[in-house]
Amino acid sequence: MRGIRRGRYDNLRRIEGSDPEADYLLIHQLTLREEFPWDMRMAFNLAFNRSFALPRVAAELVRTGRVLTEPRRRADDTGIIMYEILMHGFEHPRGRLALRLLNEAHRQVPAGNDDSVYVLAALVVVPMRWLRRYGWRAPAGQEREAAARYYREVGLRMGIRDIPAGYAAFEAWFDAYEAAHLRHTPEAERIERVTRELLRGRIPKPLRGVADALIASLYDPPLRRAYAVPDPPAWARIGLHAVLRSRALLLLRLAGPRTTPLFADGIVTKSYPDGYDLAKLGRPSS
Repeated sequence: MRGIRRGRYDNLRRIEGSDPEADYLLIHQLTLREEFPWDMRMAFNLAFNRSFALPRVAAELVRTGRVLTEPRRRADDTGIIMYEILMHGFEHPRGRLALRLLNEAHRQVPAGNDDSVYVLAALVVVPMRWLRRYGWRAPAGQEREAAARYYREVGLRMGIRDIPAGYAAFEAWFDAYEAAHLRHTPEAERIERVTRELLRGRIPKPLRGVADALIASLYDPPLRRAYAVPDPPAWARIGLHAVLRSRALLLLRLAGPRTTPLFADGIVTKSYPDGYDLAKLGRPSS
């Protein structure tokens, strides 16, 4: 028997018919794994990258050293742990193990409570703003609220205090905290120079020769100032925006719905091409 053909907006209708307070996990899973897999992965990279510019976070990361010596593996470990929680939920054994690993990593880089709230806010706000600008459709209100509810739950289970409730509160907190605290430090600049190689990997090979200009175009002016990254030339900013908007229009007009969720066959990364043992993530390689 042939399967039922899925419509382009079936997931959106499902999302809009769900309660972001009660169904936040399902909604966020659909947003990331089926509706916007590439966009959300890119936006999460930018969100984590943004948190490195906070002076206290940058100083702690340089002190512990792993982000400088093993940037790829550290990023893969963090990404896998976050995806494991999202895919399995907070009560599944793998979700509980991933949350425990996340708490252990948080203790190794003891940022202040407000910096920790900022990291949560970046994971909520940066992806939603990216989708609003470059997604094949704008995020629904339920998707914004589900993201806020999901990361609030992550934060509560990490012992983080005074977490905003709701997307609007997260967005206001994010903007205010950046205006007060995002600034240049030598540690942040050093981390950016090392970790930009991870963003290079998301740029198509024919464009690697102009990768630095394109990466600078992905940063907004406050982040460029914090990282001491020169302003990109106009052709890079305009060209990148045009390519990303054209991609969104092509996806809207020509692409059908994703039939296989992201990571349905497991998470494969450059650090773990043959798979990984979740319990061993977060440890130095030597």
